[in-house]
Amino acid sequence: MPASLSPEQIRDVNTRYHDSAADHYDSKWGIDFGKVGARQVLSKVQRALGRAPRKFERSLEIGAGTGYFTLNLLRAGVVEQATCTDISAGMLATLAANASALGLTVRTVRADAESLPFADGSFELVLGHAILHHIPDLEHAFAEFMRVLAPGGTLLFAGEPSRCGDRLARVPKQLAGRVAPLWRSAIGARPAPPPEGGAANASLEGVVDVHAFAPSELASFARGAGFTDVRVTGEELLANWFGWTNRTLEASADPRDVPWAWRQYAYRGYLLLQQLDRRLLESRLPATIFYNLLISARRPEQLRL
Repeated sequence: MPASLSPEQIRDVNTRYHDSAADHYDSKWGIDFGKVGARQVLSKVQRALGRAPRKFERSLEIGAGTGYFTLNLLRAGVVEQATCTDISAGMLATLAANASALGLTVRTVRADAESLPFADGSFELVLGHAILHHIPDLEHAFAEFMRVLAPGGTLLFAGEPSRCGDRLARVPKQLAGRVAPLWRSAIGARPAPPPEGGAANASLEGVVDVHAFAPSELASFARGAGFTDVRVTGEELLANWFGWTNRTLEASADPRDVPWAWRQYAYRGYLLLQQLDRRLLESRLPATIFYNLLISARRPEQLRL
């Protein structure tokens, strides 16, 4: 957590930033609700669990954003009844619009992960994507996840930044930043206009991320809350370097000037390297060096007194 900000201030910053980002969040991060998005989400879930997912009757997504995980899982038939929470009303409004466009029914609730407004044992699956690193008090949050899960229920989070992987990712970001003017000149692109939301929103982006994790630290939060069968794995190494290089270059240019051919190269290249990571590297290298961490765990049938 940034030393100068309290937990309450962190929550406020996250709320304001994500409210302002909601309208353009899907386009910024390439979020997809078609076949590609479904494959991505199902692959992450299977990677986290170490097996194909079973069907869950009732799910709760923490920090659901615009619905990337839950909506794709609903469309794939992995989840039957979905509840989505977020601290940002703006994100939930975009999620509801996405669900309506896809013909899906989702319950949305504005809620803090550290104080969930649900009865004990309400869900068979508690999940999230790229959310734990935004939460100030993870001990309270994991205790809440345990409380609202039914006995034998599953916990699953993906897309959490690895501390070592995050440091490694700085290399392509820095290199791309240095060559960005030459790249813009080569493709005939103007510099990027001021960010949407203005300078104030850009400054918020630098403080919304509270944590990066070592695999053992992430696992310790789950075990400390009483979860069993805790499993932490890593994903994306080559794809991450490639992706951050291209994203840094693209962020330096006016989006209207970035050629379609470049975007296709960046998109298809990322997917190709993601597959290479999965097939060759993720089962052979330690989780700590990958950019993203995934964690799954189970609530015991009987809690220890």
